[in-house]
Amino acid sequence: MKFGFALSGRGPLAEPDALSAIARRGDELGFEWLLTGDHIVVPNSIDSTYPYTEGGEFPGSASGVAMEQLTVLSFLAGQTSNIRLVTSVMIVPHRNPMVAAKALATLDVLSKGRLVVGIGAGWMREEFEALGLPPFEERGAVTDEYIRAFKELWTSDSPSFDGKYLSFSDVTFLPKPVQEPHPPIWVGGESRAAVRRAGQVGNAWYPIGSNPQFPMGDPESLAAGMRRLAAQAERAGREPSEVATVFRTHDYRLEREGISGERPYFSGSVEQIAADIHTYEELGVSGLVIDLGRISRDVDDVLGHLEDLATRVVPGV
Repeated sequence: MKFGFALSGRGPLAEPDALSAIARRGDELGFEWLLTGDHIVVPNSIDSTYPYTEGGEFPGSASGVAMEQLTVLSFLAGQTSNIRLVTSVMIVPHRNPMVAAKALATLDVLSKGRLVVGIGAGWMREEFEALGLPPFEERGAVTDEYIRAFKELWTSDSPSFDGKYLSFSDVTFLPKPVQEPHPPIWVGGESRAAVRRAGQVGNAWYPIGSNPQFPMGDPESLAAGMRRLAAQAERAGREPSEVATVFRTHDYRLEREGISGERPYFSGSVEQIAADIHTYEELGVSGLVIDLGRISRDVDDVLGHLEDLATRVVPGV
């Protein structure tokens, strides 16, 4: 099992010094991944349902702050050496695909091959409309097409593409990413469409456990999703083993005395959390991403959680 952590995109934990301190310490402690989210604008009125809260409220709507994802990862690439940098997730339709492919390739070069491209189709209609994007209802088709274009640009010596939303030919696209054939692609999301996309084009499926519409917060639900993933991979002519599963939890909480009775997975004592990790590992989950912002008041809190995870929980596993 490999471990990663998500960074905050707003508030005190997203200040430059805070991001630097957290990323550097995570790198020193040997974490595999750091991850950051993606919004370009935050509309003042949002009727769209956020997938990861019970009431559908978007936690970022109050502040309106959203650090630009690729800029944050580029900033941190120069301050770290080994930890992999994950777009978690990039809303693929948000950016011109050739510009996005270039930025991602450049980031892979500058980080010496540490980029992971987490992708999603998006959920906020109002943001799509503010950015003047293709219709929100077509976001899945746009995402699929742009990913094909990314791969063409990243791998072909003479890239060309003729699609519904994008066409190009007679261009030079250099530099190519360091990683061959291209940086790993994690497909985020829990819906049937996301699982299909992961099975078809992903190097990993990246579900979050807190989606009330598509619950994945317990081993049984996740196992069912992984069976659907395997079926989609086979349908696409791939071996299911080609698509890893990296699970993200919002429920991590280490308690010195443990928790008696019913508890969320990944909460409790070292022994309880280690047992949960073993359970997920036995399902075939190869990576676990922890969201520390929800349980941290300041940078010292985050650094303490990273230290505990690396020096107490991981050895317990």
